[in-house]
Amino acid sequence: MIRYFYFLVLFIFAKQNIAQTSKTELFNEIEKAGGVHFAYPEHEIGSQSRVPDGYTPFYISHLGRHGSRYLISDSDYKDLIDLFEKASRKNELTRLGREVLGRLHILWKEVQWRGGDLSPRGVREQRGIASRLYGSYPELFGADSKVTACATTVVRCVLSMDAFCERIKEFSPETRIERNSGEKWQRFLNHHTKQAVAYRSAVDTWKPAYNKFEKAHVKPQRMMAALFTDGKSMEREITAEKIMWGLFAIAEGMQNVETKLSFFDVFTKEELVDLWQCKNLKTYLNDGNSALSKGLMMENAKPLLRSILDSAEQIIGNGGRGADFRFAHDGNIIPLAMLLHLKGCYSSVSDPNKVYEAWSDFKVAPMAGNIQFVFFRKNGGNPDDILVKILLHENEITVPPVKTADGVYYKWKDLRQFYESLL
Repeated sequence: MIRYFYFLVLFIFAKQNIAQTSKTELFNEIEKAGGVHFAYPEHEIGSQSRVPDGYTPFYISHLGRHGSRYLISDSDYKDLIDLFEKASRKNELTRLGREVLGRLHILWKEVQWRGGDLSPRGVREQRGIASRLYGSYPELFGADSKVTACATTVVRCVLSMDAFCERIKEFSPETRIERNSGEKWQRFLNHHTKQAVAYRSAVDTWKPAYNKFEKAHVKPQRMMAALFTDGKSMEREITAEKIMWGLFAIAEGMQNVETKLSFFDVFTKEELVDLWQCKNLKTYLNDGNSALSKGLMMENAKPLLRSILDSAEQIIGNGGRGADFRFAHDGNIIPLAMLLHLKGCYSSVSDPNKVYEAWSDFKVAPMAGNIQFVFFRKNGGNPDDILVKILLHENEITVPPVKTADGVYYKWKDLRQFYESLL
């Protein structure tokens, strides 16, 4: 009986630890509060499983998000600078408020006119991913390989594609990489159904649940008192909540730029976790497998999955080798990871307070996040005897509904059959 009680306590404790994983991660690495602004987690890349005997790689299919970027608009920085400058002229800034304004002025020197642009860190992230990919699978490249790349029409995606491809060509100058960007590729790379767009914009779908959650978690009073001697004066210009969200956006985005400053000290860690939970929930409701949307967002990724399956079949049928590289956005990698049923990426939750326990935006779509299918042929064997493994951000990941053939390796015919059934 005592032994049973001991194991029961261990079980309950383990469940509690699992439930608190995301919060624990955030406290230990607060940059993860940036969510989809979390810089590419290269430090979390683990070792790879041994390739089954007799198999060699011949093809990679890759979807990558653009690398680290500046905040979407210059106004995301300038509006707060103007607000703090106005408070300064009225002598309504505390000592911390004056320090924050000084940091904003320093940051503005780098970010002005760069809204939405790929940052130098974003370039380095793409080059690093390409370097590791080539280092692991150099035999895929060369004069006889077929390599293509495509990107959405957004400049940061095109520049991400170029940074990635140029790095491959530095290792293998003889490799020809056909690169494209335009409406033809936009249609499957960045597809959003009319139903998904209507759901997001409606006032009575996800917004009531989110607004209630945000109201309970966004509490700017302490922060306002720390920054302004007269918070009420500031709130006549803009709400305290908007000031808090604006500073949070800048704070979480600092990891993506070159200026070595931090704004995290404006917040407590608890406030950062609360703000992250709001952003995580909003992203989940708009792009993830929320119980409220009943799988609607999976439809957005179906044209992209169709492209992945068809491109793989083409190179398999030709008996060739090579790679297909695609570059898009967080709103594309999230529904694809969900549709692919990657472990931890497709949970359906209805309770807003439980979402962070089942799904975390920084785990699914950090800056430069990527999904890779790596294909292997059996030497001298049946041409249909093909194994595949999937990587999420360069870490091996499983597809729980499909049985593996060997560790993390799947028979392509099994994986393809499962995905065809979803389409």
